[in-house]
Amino acid sequence: FFFEATMATKKSASATDVAVVAKANNELEKRPSVTVTVDDVLASASASASYSPYAQAAELLRAGLGGGALGEDGGEYHRSGQVHENDEAKVVVVCEPGLQKSMGALHPAAALYERFVNIELSISEHANFRETLRRKGIKVLTVREILRYGLGDNLRCRIDLEDLAMDMLTYRAGGEIKSESAAGDEEKTPNSKDKLEKSIEEHVGDEYKRKVLENMSPDQLIDVILTKPTVTVKPSFRDTGVSASYEFEPLANLIFTRDQQITTAKGIVMANLRSSQRRHEIKIMKFCFLKLGIEVLGQVDYPGYLEGGDFFPAGDDLCFVGVGLRSNEIAVKQLMDKDHFGTRRVAIVKDLFDKNQDRMHLDCVFSILSNNCALMLEDMMGAESPTRRLVDEYTAVTDGDGNVTYTLSKEEVEFSAYLRDEGYSIIPVSAEEQLEYACNVVNLGNSSILSCHAATARKICRSPHFSGTMEYLDYSAITAMYGALHCSTQIVKRVTKKGE
Repeated sequence: FFFEATMATKKSASATDVAVVAKANNELEKRPSVTVTVDDVLASASASASYSPYAQAAELLRAGLGGGALGEDGGEYHRSGQVHENDEAKVVVVCEPGLQKSMGALHPAAALYERFVNIELSISEHANFRETLRRKGIKVLTVREILRYGLGDNLRCRIDLEDLAMDMLTYRAGGEIKSESAAGDEEKTPNSKDKLEKSIEEHVGDEYKRKVLENMSPDQLIDVILTKPTVTVKPSFRDTGVSASYEFEPLANLIFTRDQQITTAKGIVMANLRSSQRRHEIKIMKFCFLKLGIEVLGQVDYPGYLEGGDFFPAGDDLCFVGVGLRSNEIAVKQLMDKDHFGTRRVAIVKDLFDKNQDRMHLDCVFSILSNNCALMLEDMMGAESPTRRLVDEYTAVTDGDGNVTYTLSKEEVEFSAYLRDEGYSIIPVSAEEQLEYACNVVNLGNSSILSCHAATARKICRSPHFSGTMEYLDYSAITAMYGALHCSTQIVKRVTKKGE
């Protein structure tokens, strides 16, 4: 996106939602839940920052929960992890639509969106989604809330945010300097070539950029982080001696907080995203987790690629990882080598024959509804299906020194057959329903399901295999961005009940 214009003073859509966040913060002690929005978390240029924030926002996890309120871990609020998709969700990080989404909507295809976007409707739908999560007792944290936390009374928080903004804001010199001058301006405006060169150098330097950021409001800083501006400074023979054009790389997909990381039984592992438009998102999410005091176990390294929509935890014995269009086996094997999954078995679900954008992630065609019930695209079921998924299963072996090695134990088992062997009943979803995000439900634990597809929600309720609860939410304005409810959540903390 390229703009040659003056900056408007109107509040961004994301800044407008800060009032809602502030109100929610005031009620933290009264409410059992909080939501974290990725749009609220700082954006940074790369995942490998030379600094990291100290845990200034850990209070956000403690507030309203109390010791032991997260479950049977003694109140260790900073510990992340999810053993099973059906365990009770306690802490969710989300990112509400805002200025960066509005920029993405200017050209949906280039922003990786599926359809045209109505930003006001998407803001309303996401606000309702967050309120639904809170009403169900889940602590919901938004990215903006995390990024803003502590700025009013802790200078270290402010400095951390400015450092992140320094990475996201680029100044560069542009335009040819000619030794001409504007008549009558000789005494007021730099007009010689030497003076103009010095003026340009001063106005694109880090010292000037740092001063600019130090004088910004919190919402200005956050909007800089989420839109990643590049300011090209050019010579001018009038007024201040310089002019500028503005280019932005908005983090238009940060709303889908599922993808930048996975939360395994052991904790959070940062991913590596395929699309160049999304390469800055990982650093933002990592900044948020570290600010919350949540440990990050590691990160997928190139040439490995992993996106969170391809991961499902299914107990301490098993997890599923999809590979194909977005994730690859190199990444999965990196995490097995480091024992980051924390399960005895890892099932790699291979998309060898389909690799379609409409089914880019495993959560587009599959979901876990309970300990023994799953949702799946009907067209890909069966050994003869032209779009079938095949499973390679790896099983961990621990040597006498405690080192874990995964070895291939099953190879190219058709996915639905593998699930049935694991004791799952399958509720089929038609191809038409799948395209409307019928599979992209979110399980809040104990089979408490949120769905954005009304017909499939009813189908699940009627199934003899499903004994949980179901709530339908209108999410049509956000599915236009190529994602739905599961895509929009990163559940960083689930609690397993005793005996399960």
